[in-house]
Amino acid sequence: MSAQMLNSTLSHPPHPYYPIEAELIGYLANEWSVLSLISAFAAGWAGILGFTLLVLSFVAPKLGKADRVAILWFILTGCIHFFFEGYFVVNHTRMAPAQDFFGQLWKEYSLSDSRYLTSDPFVLCMETITAILWGPLSFALVYLIAAEHPLRHPVQLIVSVGQIYGDVLYYATSMFDHYFHGLSYCRPEAYYFWGYYFFMNFIWIVIPAYYMTKSICVMSRAVKFANEAAGQRKSK
Repeated sequence: MSAQMLNSTLSHPPHPYYPIEAELIGYLANEWSVLSLISAFAAGWAGILGFTLLVLSFVAPKLGKADRVAILWFILTGCIHFFFEGYFVVNHTRMAPAQDFFGQLWKEYSLSDSRYLTSDPFVLCMETITAILWGPLSFALVYLIAAEHPLRHPVQLIVSVGQIYGDVLYYATSMFDHYFHGLSYCRPEAYYFWGYYFFMNFIWIVIPAYYMTKSICVMSRAVKFANEAAGQRKSK
């Protein structure tokens, strides 16, 4: 092997991601197994959600079941947006060799979308907006729901629409490259596409769509009631 080929191999080591010609400088394979990563991730969420329920039992014991579920959703989504996706935003230039827990999780997910290892402009901008806006606003929603604050539904509508919009663009940009440029960022195994890429992101379309619809209905009824009350006052 020539010195030039050796230097190229050292600076761009072989990797399992698609496209296979993607340059992942300093790439290191994960040290944790897939099962260990997923189990630790799930255990962390179970602990966070369990602690949230415990706190709610003290600070808002009369809160309804539907509102408790909403709080759990926005706690989960806020943590993912702010901490997990925020980690990517801060560390996007060093994802390929990362060996900390979040870094290895991102490398596992990136088998379905290697753009997260190459500082792709769209993914970076989308995740930055998500971490800066939808993360903190999700945490704010937890307070608004627990306090039964009138701003709950306007903020819930904004966050939900933002999540859906970001997800649609995320799918669209990837599919555009796939069908128009013949460029795939996902490994060929079906479970990476359907399990990681499709299902794990589709959650942030289905659930936000439910809360978006709920907020629209509540706000619509409120406006209708206000208009009827105003009309009654005018008729007197």
